[in-house]
Amino acid sequence: MNKFLLKALVLTSVNVAVFANAQFRTRNRMDKLEDFDEQKFSWGFYLNGNKLDYRIVLHPRYGMNENQNLVTSKESYSFGAGLIAKWRLNDYLDLRMEPGLQFAQRQLTFNTQSNDIYAGGSLTNPPFTPIPLQEKDRVREIKSTLIDIPVLVELHGQRWYNSRPYIAAGVNYIVNLQSNSGSTDDNMQGIFRSTTHNFAWSAEMGIQFYFNKFKLTPAIRGTFFMNNEKVADNATTPPYWASAISTLQTRAVMFVLKFE
Repeated sequence: MNKFLLKALVLTSVNVAVFANAQFRTRNRMDKLEDFDEQKFSWGFYLNGNKLDYRIVLHPRYGMNENQNLVTSKESYSFGAGLIAKWRLNDYLDLRMEPGLQFAQRQLTFNTQSNDIYAGGSLTNPPFTPIPLQEKDRVREIKSTLIDIPVLVELHGQRWYNSRPYIAAGVNYIVNLQSNSGSTDDNMQGIFRSTTHNFAWSAEMGIQFYFNKFKLTPAIRGTFFMNNEKVADNATTPPYWASAISTLQTRAVMFVLKFE
């Protein structure tokens, strides 16, 4: 085994052992922040890392070529931060609001040149003039700055020494500051448009650890948009882009570190 990896493994094992001994030992153990969870209101902040992509439902005519998907999404990683406001409801339930700012960048690839076969139009689809799609036409880098306002109901178990597990679920109101929804340009000019105001649901689980001065909570949260984010292209734009998508919804998995 590589000496560096061996040293890192030993160091990590020692740190975990010391942390576990400090948090959970029963001999001469003192509960930390004993009255913290008795407060009616409390505050904190959090940092998070995100894994984001899109859930896509394709248009059966413009988004599919037999069994081939013509639009694909590439997942990405990003980060965010926010504040925590907690309202204690009873011994087992808390209500939390955790407004935050999330930064995201995703990529959509449109392999839709085969839609040229529909250029003549039909009773339900107008004719269009085919154009040769270059690389800049096929790939859309979608940057998003999201104001995320989740309201979560937290159900926690009883405190076990200096830790306490919990689960939470709730709804989010999310504003996309880079949606381009008000732009008159569309994909024909390289502008991908999506909705500004969005709603989502979230589910979370984690463990709260109590220290002398603060409470640290590592958690995993999943957030899933409920509304369709797609904004249709202009009527004169060929069906290579937005017309190939029926439903577009963000989904994210977040690793969160909370400090209270």
